Amino acid sequence: MSESWLDVVKWDERGLVPVVAQEQGSGRVLMVAWMNRDALTETVRTGQAVYWSRSRGRLWRKGEESGHVQIVRDIRLDCDSDVILVSVEQIGGIACHTGRHSCFFRQLQGDQWVTVDPVIKSESEIYHRDAK
Repeated sequence: MSESWLDVVKWDERGLVPVVAQEQGSGRVLMVAWMNRDALTETVRTGQAVYWSRSRGRLWRKGEESGHVQIVRDIRLDCDSDVILVSVEQIGGIACHTGRHSCFFRQLQGDQWVTVDPVIKSESEIYHRDAK
């Protein structure tokens, strides 16, 4: 498979592009993340969302720790070629590391950000981190 499709993407100075993950069916935006060429290539190859973790400095396979995998159903590039939209099936119903369905769980009400979506599962239940 030719990689010319990757060259159409306008990668930023760090070699990254923002990615919006949208839930297939509902159309709800679940999260925004980043991809580099390797992440996008791996996503296409496996059919599961793979992102670039800026904090870890490595590829991040969505759900590798939590089990909340994203099965990619469609990939689109915006008109300026600088944002990717992935339509995903969110396994387990949780996209956010806080244990919520979406990372966009706060709503501006007047002059305050109000949490409007419940925690489905606590972070400690999701990640099973050992106390050190």
